[in-house]
Amino acid sequence: MSVGAPGAAPAATPEDPYAPLRTRRYLGLLALAALIGAPVCAVAFGFLALVTELQPLVYTDLPVALGFGGTPLWWPLPMLSLAGALVGLTVRHLPGHGGHEPAYGFSAGGAPSLADLPGIVCAALASLGLGAVLGPEAPLIAIGGGLAVGALRLAARNPDARAVAVVGAAGSFAAVSALLGSPLLGAFLLMEVSGLAGPLLGTVLAPGLLAAGTGALIFTGLGDWTGLGTYGLALHDIPKATAPTVAEFGWALAIGIASAFAGAGVRRLALLLKGRVERRRVAGTVVAGLAVAGLAIGYGAGTGREPSEVMYSGETALEGLLAHSAAYSTAALVSLVVCKALAYCVSLSGFRGGPIFPAMFVGAAGGILLSELPGLTLTAGFAMGVGAMAVAMLRLPMTSVLLATLLLGSEGLTVMPLVIVAVVIAYVVSVRLQPAAAPGGSSHAGGDGSGDGGSAAR
Repeated sequence: MSVGAPGAAPAATPEDPYAPLRTRRYLGLLALAALIGAPVCAVAFGFLALVTELQPLVYTDLPVALGFGGTPLWWPLPMLSLAGALVGLTVRHLPGHGGHEPAYGFSAGGAPSLADLPGIVCAALASLGLGAVLGPEAPLIAIGGGLAVGALRLAARNPDARAVAVVGAAGSFAAVSALLGSPLLGAFLLMEVSGLAGPLLGTVLAPGLLAAGTGALIFTGLGDWTGLGTYGLALHDIPKATAPTVAEFGWALAIGIASAFAGAGVRRLALLLKGRVERRRVAGTVVAGLAVAGLAIGYGAGTGREPSEVMYSGETALEGLLAHSAAYSTAALVSLVVCKALAYCVSLSGFRGGPIFPAMFVGAAGGILLSELPGLTLTAGFAMGVGAMAVAMLRLPMTSVLLATLLLGSEGLTVMPLVIVAVVIAYVVSVRLQPAAAPGGSSHAGGDGSGDGGSAAR
């Protein structure tokens, strides 16, 4: 025991980081999280089901109902123009501005208010249902967080900021975990997004795990009851992975570097276009929709394949891309990577949705393309491409490794060392490519996810 100088003030006692876990209020938060998980997952299921039903309704059933023999090649033009108009009007006129700006990636922040949710849902449905190249994860996080915090404020008068943060995270956790296929993957995603560390991590993640666990039962039950199935990511028809070779570790280095530069290019172009779109929101978003449609039509006309391969987020197309990769010519794969990446840039600039799945799809297609070269197997190229491109766009290395490996089931364990190397290289190079923030401010050129006041939950 040390003795301080006479008259000196006693040293401050460090705050116990585990103190919240020992309170009755925290037990109440756990109970609320368990109750929230079920309805939040039910709403998330409904949102995903609606998006999934809208896509064939708009691009398959509607043309036939209008008297066309099939879907005309030009059909994406009016549909994505309509999407641009709807999103632009939503962003301009409804509360919440349609949710977070996907061009900035994910970032820490609070849950949206209940008043913001209608605009977020409308912008997301227009974007995802009509063919923009974005995913459903960001709207799900916003919906889950907003509903959970709304329920807390109805249940308790003037809840403190920590309770709001914990319950909002639990709602987001529950909504996105079923989509990602694993509560653990959702845990890593929200942990890295929020920047949590140390003992506080367990304090926040425990309610989230509980909400995700209870909600998963509802999610699975609704899938069976409605006949719509579930919306997890796991692939089924996966080529056998072989033990990593020295040559493949060399490919991991190359794929990591290439993905970092590709991600930097996508991010900077998206932010450049975003500035143009914001000057005339509605007209700019309509033009963005036309650009995505033009890229899809050009890909279809040039390769003879479906234009829809360039549209949408790509999460449901990953299995077919891997299983039927032999059906793609080299030229078709090159066209798919280029057109999908450009459509992704344009969608990030004006539409609303999440940035994860298009990045995964572009990386997967690039990895498959490279697997045609000596020394790289198909499964390894696919996995490294997914992980490296995900981290290049998201800057979430642990989440990116898990996305790439859990996606492939048991085969993912075999290629995990390669994925880790590719992800780490891509992450380090991406950070080096990001322009340094100005003193007292932040740089958006690197798309670090900050600065718009938005978040993954908004």
